[in-house]
Amino acid sequence: MPNYKYDRTRILVTGGAGFLGSHLCDRLLSEGHNIICLDNFFTGQKRNVLNLMDNKFFEIIRHDIVNPILLEVDQIYNLACPASPVHYQFNPVKTTKTSVMGVINMLGLAKRVKARILQASTSEVYGDPRVHPQKEDYWGYVNTTGVRACYDEGKRCAETLFFDYYRQNKVDIKVVRIFNTYGPRMHPDDGRVVSNFVVQALQGDTISIYGDGTQTRSFCYVDDLIDGMVRMMNSPEGFTGPVNLGNPVEYQVKDLAEIILRLTGSNSAVEHKPLPMDDPKKRQPDISLARENLGWEPHTEVEAGLKRTIDYFRERIGK
Repeated sequence: MPNYKYDRTRILVTGGAGFLGSHLCDRLLSEGHNIICLDNFFTGQKRNVLNLMDNKFFEIIRHDIVNPILLEVDQIYNLACPASPVHYQFNPVKTTKTSVMGVINMLGLAKRVKARILQASTSEVYGDPRVHPQKEDYWGYVNTTGVRACYDEGKRCAETLFFDYYRQNKVDIKVVRIFNTYGPRMHPDDGRVVSNFVVQALQGDTISIYGDGTQTRSFCYVDDLIDGMVRMMNSPEGFTGPVNLGNPVEYQVKDLAEIILRLTGSNSAVEHKPLPMDDPKKRQPDISLARENLGWEPHTEVEAGLKRTIDYFRERIGK
């Protein structure tokens, strides 16, 4: 039989046609890897990966990770899960299935082919935190029966499964907790604060601020986030995480609205609406662990990243 030798790392990216996944595919292809992009296109969009279709080292498969799949790969980035409240609350049972059944399938695949697997977890595992800023050893404050629980608890269970497969089956795992990320290819209707404000400002619609706007978020530009994920995937074996990846610079939501209004030149009015159930009041990562172990921290200033994001949406919606 022939002795096949792979010169390129074979990498599976689930959710690879989504906002983060498509940027990750770009990065990995630029590094010379062989990429399988897997997506069920619930929130992912083919337009995000059209620029990659002619690359002979890129393959796309329509598939839902809730169902098993057999592939031969060296690494798995598991990004498959709707991540915005609008999308994950649309079908909460399916959201939980993706984070539990889907993760079991991906961990089973990693176990079978002895692949390293990275889980894209989330700052939502901290819930509405009582500790500020949030460190990885904080267990969180989460409403298990609320409307956000399908995502919050689903991701928490996914982390549990990762560490159980690590302890019981010696699967080579990595876990990152992603804080608010923004940039080109965000879905215009995903309900996240940056895309909401930018689209509303560009269309001249009223800017919707939920609550009094004093709740805080920390915004990390997509290129910085992807760099952190790649560093984590390629960190030494045994360093499992979880590791916070996000921008430690904290903004009040109302201040973000003012910045976007200024950068877009919009005259949109601001309207305050009731705060959604279980909406976190504070969100700021402690990234000491990422700095120490990955040599990582974000470098893109928020206004610089917002300008690129605004340019993308201006072209996307024709404003």
